[in-house]
Amino acid sequence: MNRGAPAVRPAEAAQALKIVVVGGFGVGKTTMVRSVSEIRPMHTEEVMSSEGRALDDPSRVTSRKSATTVAFDFGRITVDDRAVLYLFGAPGQERFWFLWDRLLAGTIGAVLLVDSRRLPDAWYALDRLEHHGIPFIVAVNDFGGPFHTDAQIRQALALDPNVPLMEFDARDHSSSKFVMIALVEHLHALSLRQEDCKD
Repeated sequence: MNRGAPAVRPAEAAQALKIVVVGGFGVGKTTMVRSVSEIRPMHTEEVMSSEGRALDDPSRVTSRKSATTVAFDFGRITVDDRAVLYLFGAPGQERFWFLWDRLLAGTIGAVLLVDSRRLPDAWYALDRLEHHGIPFIVAVNDFGGPFHTDAQIRQALALDPNVPLMEFDARDHSSSKFVMIALVEHLHALSLRQEDCKD
């Protein structure tokens, strides 16, 4: 996955693949798209108004959060000379959940971001992914605690044993890139399994 000049222009790519980054409010979706995208990402972040703060309660997230996504984030990653990933970061606040079904349309896979301090905030995203039958991996963003074992996180989210689970730092390009590689590998493994079932 290239960070600098893309290896292929999107119009020439044989495969343009849509990936969605989902999760609760303030789990790092915008940060991840920014850190991993090879282009300057498009975003719809707006400064949080006093009315928005009353609705979204940023105190549950971090005292430094002053802006929020009101539609979606968009970035791009060139995988190789034939494939390009288009990344869409979904808004996490409940009042923007009506956008999710449209964002998820045509998606081949998703990254579910989780803040271990607020595991129940991932339930809506899990429900939507399962409803649409979208394969996904779970990435636990490092907010510095509390520590949970993989088994505890899997149990809290009722994850299938075949769903990959990893820890990462959304601010770090290499860490976010590792998550994207894991998703592509997971999708490839699922594809091979489906082909074996057909034989």
